[in-house]
Amino acid sequence: MTITPIFCGRIEQGDLKLDRPDKFKAYLLTLDKKAVHIVIRKIQKPRSKKENRYYWGVCIKLLCETTGYNDDEMHDALRMLFLRDMDKKIPTLHSTTSLTTVDFEEYLTKIREWAIQTLNCYIPEPNEVEI
Repeated sequence: MTITPIFCGRIEQGDLKLDRPDKFKAYLLTLDKKAVHIVIRKIQKPRSKKENRYYWGVCIKLLCETTGYNDDEMHDALRMLFLRDMDKKIPTLHSTTSLTTVDFEEYLTKIREWAIQTLNCYIPEPNEVEI
């Protein structure tokens, strides 16, 4: 397994400003005369503790009450429904912990829509319930 460091920074007027340019330069020296790929991606926040409480304390809880599943069974069933990756030779399931806040909200929207249409189970949105 190759360990690849991640260097953070920001773009200012088209220029890359690194948080730790000295560490970046030291790493570049280890790659002298080697071909490399450079990937720049916006930092996206992982889901918050509040989003996690809403997922487990509202969505999962209401769906368990409706279906009779336990928490882990319901969580796995939802992942199979909405986080399945069929593009690979062997299908895989994505983890909810790897979702950004935007991706997690899309996941929750799909769950709420599915729950009301399939199970006649209304799941309130986060601003409609205390958690």
